[in-house]
Amino acid sequence: MTSVDTRCSQTGLEHASAGAAESDVELARVYRSGLHEGSHYGAMVITDRDGSVLWQRGNIQRPVFYRSCAKPFQGVAMLDRGLPLSGPQLALAVASHSGEVAHVAGILSMLADAGMTEDDLGCPADLPADRAAREEVIRAGGPPRRVYMNCSGKHSAMLQTCRINGWSTADYLDPNHALQQAVRAAVETATGCTVHPAVGIDGCGAPVFATGLAGLARGFGSLVTAEPGTPARAVADAMRRHPYLVGGTTSGDTLLMTGIDGLLVKLGADGVQAFALPDGRAAAFKISDGADRARLPIVLATLNFLGISTEAIASSAAAVAARTVLGGGRPVGSVVAAPDLFH
Repeated sequence: MTSVDTRCSQTGLEHASAGAAESDVELARVYRSGLHEGSHYGAMVITDRDGSVLWQRGNIQRPVFYRSCAKPFQGVAMLDRGLPLSGPQLALAVASHSGEVAHVAGILSMLADAGMTEDDLGCPADLPADRAAREEVIRAGGPPRRVYMNCSGKHSAMLQTCRINGWSTADYLDPNHALQQAVRAAVETATGCTVHPAVGIDGCGAPVFATGLAGLARGFGSLVTAEPGTPARAVADAMRRHPYLVGGTTSGDTLLMTGIDGLLVKLGADGVQAFALPDGRAAAFKISDGADRARLPIVLATLNFLGISTEAIASSAAAVAARTVLGGGRPVGSVVAAPDLFH
């Protein structure tokens, strides 16, 4: 792998090319009944232990909203501001949980410890993302709830951080709020990049920032290489020690962190994904069409490229199901990494 320039391109961050999509490359391929039926395109970068770019494909300068890949950095910002969470509660604070019983119970406990209730959450009401949990709620005639929403742990932690610092809670999702400015600073510190001037609003209502993909990968690498006892390392360790709380029974993130010792991985909506190995090498990609089905094949292929065995994960029932194309309810094809992705 050849090292290339690692600097954050301000031109790329401040002036996204109108033709940026033309520079996307094939990341994953879909086969049905032996025919190459379609492809998913995007961009990807791999960074080394020192944050330098080892490998890249596609337009990695294009600004990408981190979506839920931002949660570890949001967690760091809150710990820096006195949030007293650790272990399972910290894992829930940076989770995209699936609304299973353990997730909901843990978040309600967090709220109670902080003297708050579910009504204080600023995220929208939702049903659990986990199919079994969702069906159970529906069978019981239960309505959507804010605590079921996959970002409710983050919102609980944000409210608690505001209470600790004497900040207002009514407007904690305002991009100009002290909490969100602290998050912005944490993102820039971890990534070494100035975030794009445009501030996005995530699906949960929280502000979300953007850099190029190299910054996102570099930021994940900084979490796992941080000194023990620091907020960054605390977030990384909580996620890796409690992978079920970060995702859930059918979550690809949970599957990967359970199966590969020391791996830190986090998905984001609309096809964003980042991960870091315990030695600090990291990767980030953006699937342009936002397809979830392409995530796992790309991650597994990237780990193999980096010399990490994924055989046990790839052969698991959950991983096989995630990569299988169905026809009439039976397997007729698969989703795989693009054949020339690493050539």
